[in-house]
Amino acid sequence: QVQLQESGPGLVKPSQTLSLTCTVSGGSITTNYYYWSWIRQAPGKGLEWMGAIAYSGSLYDSPSLKSRTSISRDTAKNQFTLQLSSVTPEDTAVYYCAGGHYAMNYWGKGTLVTVSS
Repeated sequence: QVQLQESGPGLVKPSQTLSLTCTVSGGSITTNYYYWSWIRQAPGKGLEWMGAIAYSGSLYDSPSLKSRTSISRDTAKNQFTLQLSSVTPEDTAVYYCAGGHYAMNYWGKGTLVTVSS
């Protein structure tokens, strides 16, 4: 069974870059037609899709966050990462990684990131 686990700092200062890693087990991130996404949920708000990386390495961006996000992968470690630059307190949220075969079948438990000085 595919499992995902987010990791990274729980506190980031304003204007800094938020960096998170998702470690995938039970399956390879290069498996054909699997897509791996980052999603977040700010307090009191709905889920927001941030972007994705495909099994092939192709990238998909959210138009609203495109200028600040960077998604990459390390196939040797079976991980994919998120970087969000120039963060503000409005970026405080629970960040999830998710993936699956043309769908987000599998989700991590989420990690809370607080942006505060």
